[in-house]
Amino acid sequence: MKTEMYGYVRVSSKDQCEARQVLALREFEVPERNIYMDKMSGKDFNRPQYRRMVRRLKAGDVLVVKSIDRLGRNY
Repeated sequence: MKTEMYGYVRVSSKDQCEARQVLALREFEVPERNIYMDKMSGKDFNRPQYRRMVRRLKAGDVLVVKSIDRLGRNY
């Protein structure tokens, strides 16, 4: 089974800029096709791209986030 690298970006509102997080994932060499992004609150995990990403993750895959709070407030 091949190990894949994934990245997740989240900003809380439509006005916030995700550029710093995306840049960090690119520097970590996360493939563009494996970067998932939501522009919504981190109060829960009912976010479309987060859920889509989690369904793709397999044992041994690597998930990269700029900061643990980008996954969610209570992670």
